[in-house]
Amino acid sequence: MNAAPVAVTDLIGRTPLLDLSAWARAQGAAPAVRLLAKAEWFNPGQSVKARAAWQIMADAAAAGALTRDKILIDSSSGNTAIAYAQIGAVKGWRVRLVMPANVSRERKALVQAYGAELLESDPLEGSDGAIRMARALVQAQPDAYYYADQYGNPSNWRAHYLHTGPEIWTQTQGRVSHFVCGLGTTGTFVGAGRYLRARNAAVRLISVQPADELAIIEGLKHLPSSIVPAIYDPSVADAEVTVDPETSRDMTRRLSREQGLFVGLSAGAAAAAALDVALGLDQGTVVTLFPDDGSKYVSLGVFD
Repeated sequence: MNAAPVAVTDLIGRTPLLDLSAWARAQGAAPAVRLLAKAEWFNPGQSVKARAAWQIMADAAAAGALTRDKILIDSSSGNTAIAYAQIGAVKGWRVRLVMPANVSRERKALVQAYGAELLESDPLEGSDGAIRMARALVQAQPDAYYYADQYGNPSNWRAHYLHTGPEIWTQTQGRVSHFVCGLGTTGTFVGAGRYLRARNAAVRLISVQPADELAIIEGLKHLPSSIVPAIYDPSVADAEVTVDPETSRDMTRRLSREQGLFVGLSAGAAAAAALDVALGLDQGTVVTLFPDDGSKYVSLGVFD
């Protein structure tokens, strides 16, 4: 029986949970430990950011803040920009995006393919420079824009409280014992973490970020040296771990070659951190999240 036709936005969420337990046991994990990963590239735009972008845009439209007379503007290092652009194309909303000039050419091409306008910020200033540029544009023409502000908009973390967290809880039948997640805008970790803690106060919530300000991992922020997202709540984390770029790249390549998972660099960092957690347990269910696939990183030479 054929499924009923759906809109692109109806495909957001309900991503599969992959079982990496056998792989973890081959690395030395105990038999009673499970390692699972949310495959977020099954979302439209091939990333977890479709969840937050859609929640932000839908909430703004419902409140009358986003209309066809306004231009949605925001800064992004890539995936949220792609999600805004794609959803904007579906809904007929104009989208203008600020991205660091050194993001991969695949991400720039996708944003422009969906018809969004791309502005490039100073590559040496990273995501913080893009944030500052977007804010300056809004300040200069406040009536022209709806400023989505993914780093400060509570709709970002609400997307994961309402959907990502409940999906993890249901897919593990409430057995999740540890949630390991990278920090970018921090919305995924804060939202899903708050939900899981509300269901079971014993769930351990572990955040992942680059080792220092010089350690660049696409999609992740080193919060001590960055503009800290307004939506970030440090009280959510039971523990914080760091990953260096070399470990992230090595794990990204390993996932492709050992598990057939073609994922991005932040997924490699999350996998490395989650595996370390799993190796330290006698029993439990460790869940992590792979934010996107590897297609937007090929030009960076990660898989050469």
